[in-house]
Amino acid sequence: MTLDVRDELRRGGRPMKRILQAARRLAPDEDLILLATFEPLPLYPMMRLRGLRHQARRLPEGDWEVRFHHGAPDPAPVAAHEDVAPAEDETPAEGETTDVYLDNRGLQPPEPMMRTLEALGGLADGRVLEIHNDRPPQFLYPHLVERGYRYHVVVEPDESARVRIWRAR
Repeated sequence: MTLDVRDELRRGGRPMKRILQAARRLAPDEDLILLATFEPLPLYPMMRLRGLRHQARRLPEGDWEVRFHHGAPDPAPVAAHEDVAPAEDETPAEGETTDVYLDNRGLQPPEPMMRTLEALGGLADGRVLEIHNDRPPQFLYPHLVERGYRYHVVVEPDESARVRIWRAR
């Protein structure tokens, strides 16, 4: 099954619902081929939770083709990452070392994650990015760990989350 969402994305649309519906309709022996204008990083953990694995490749014109297929379920849920949170002595001092601040509140997924990953791409070693999201960004944590970043999460009384991110030493 092929789902091309490039035109919808270029028009500013949000095809997540259509993508997840297509994934639910997949037979165990079928693949879903997704064509998108960017690598859909926020989608990977959601698909893993549904038992789907992926292979992604950048197309010559810059778009992305991602093939999702059924695979063995993860041994542990992706959403729980307390085990990778830093020890207290590894946490940058609150307010002292924030080099870049992003207020992601009010944005719809996947915008907060995409903004955060883009900002990390330009963040020098030893610098700290702080993001403020409407809620804890559970699907961001695996991407941070995969890229060698550490993070510290503070959930505010309004249930928003401040996350400080830096490269592990």
